Amino acid sequence: METIESPESKRPPKERRRHRVYVTRNTEYHFRDGFCVAVRDRRSGDFLPGHLAVQRRLHGGLKFFANGAIVPNAGDPKPGEALYFAADGRDLVTSPLESIERPAKALVEAYPEPPRPPPVPTRMKRHSAS
Repeated sequence: METIESPESKRPPKERRRHRVYVTRNTEYHFRDGFCVAVRDRRSGDFLPGHLAVQRRLHGGLKFFANGAIVPNAGDPKPGEALYFAADGRDLVTSPLESIERPAKALVEAYPEPPRPPPVPTRMKRHSAS
């Protein structure tokens, strides 16, 4: 008996892993669901909580050529491309990627807490004199 395959059965399985690490010469950029959740210095192993990439969405990659040309990649960046972050006029471009890795569970659990926004000042109510 012959079985008929549906178009869905021919698709590759959906990526279930949420974490990815983009590695440049000096820095690791740690992502969860497309947002940078941590940046780590490769030499010291220290996390850099004040880095501009933290809490920013990745917008793609940029490939730089020797003749000065730059080709954008709106998809997932590949080794040799720089990461590109765009937000509020403060674009960030990294050095070229050396590799893309999956972080160990212990490393994911060691990510620093994201910085908390400053508290919003509350307005004091005026009491009317009766």
